[in-house]
Amino acid sequence: MAIKNYRTILFYSIIVIILFLLDRLSKLYILNLAESESEVDIYVTSFLNFYLIWNSGIGFGLFSFDKSIIYQSITYLILALNIVIIIMIYRTNDYRVYFLLLILGGSLGNLFDRLYYFAVPDFIDFHVNNFHWFIFNVADIFISIGIFCLIIIEIFLKKKNENEKK
Repeated sequence: MAIKNYRTILFYSIIVIILFLLDRLSKLYILNLAESESEVDIYVTSFLNFYLIWNSGIGFGLFSFDKSIIYQSITYLILALNIVIIIMIYRTNDYRVYFLLLILGGSLGNLFDRLYYFAVPDFIDFHVNNFHWFIFNVADIFISIGIFCLIIIEIFLKKKNENEKK
């Protein structure tokens, strides 16, 4: 039994590390471009640009603050949420664990940036004509997909459980 747990922990750790590295590599690529070009504003398609901004808030630039007690409090809150996610991963025995791993991998990527740069580099800019969505990064994609899938599963499982009780 213990060997299975170690293998599972190793497997989950590898997934989180891969997600973290994908996020880091994408950010390092953009940051290296910013160093050599002094600004990153890359036209990719008619609806996608890469434009580097520094986000000191939480997801999608919400609650942006300077390096202050509020910024530090948000960082500690994110750290605490990561610990809660790790506990949830440990206690989850079904496919939902993979969505939690997505959230954790992305969250650790952004947490690293908050601690190292005191802000998170965001650079993916989706837009339709002049309407621009929030600028985000690869970690935000992982987090959003994980949360979206967990919400969908919760809605459908709740509906399925209600139908089974009837």
